[in-house]
Amino acid sequence: MNIEEATHLVLSVLGIFTIIILITRLFGLRTFAKMSSFDFASTIAVGSILASIILNGNQSLLKGGIALLTIILFQTVFSFLTRKVKFFNQIFTNKPQVIMWKGEILHQQLKKCNVGEEDLVAKLRESNVHDFKEVQAVIFESTGDISVLHNNENKTLSEDLLKGVATKNLK
Repeated sequence: MNIEEATHLVLSVLGIFTIIILITRLFGLRTFAKMSSFDFASTIAVGSILASIILNGNQSLLKGGIALLTIILFQTVFSFLTRKVKFFNQIFTNKPQVIMWKGEILHQQLKKCNVGEEDLVAKLRESNVHDFKEVQAVIFESTGDISVLHNNENKTLSEDLLKGVATKNLK
């Protein structure tokens, strides 16, 4: 790499980061939040564009900026539609799934979600669970994250926390 290429690389990084900061300020922090599978896909697409602009000397900052803006704009419209149009939400979003309930692993749900029991147990350890009886619920979120809700003897699990979660066949 010669000095000209190195200078181009540094200026490309500076330019693209400036564009990202401007887009984030314009569209808000949700731009890079992983709230849905579509957000996740958008983040991957943005990363791919960034790499392409920075590493490929033939890509212009303007072209990359327009591509980034288009993805973020599409993500914003998609997010708006999934919040406001029930039909759109039902088609394009995954419902969170209960994979463990009241200390019992729901093996059919694990299979349906393509989650291994070892992965579940690892998440339980990460969440400082010492015994399955300590678990009220484990939710496989629409983002791919796993949420562990601990069993507290003094409190019951609020129905509001299960809003939007597929809870069929729970005892």
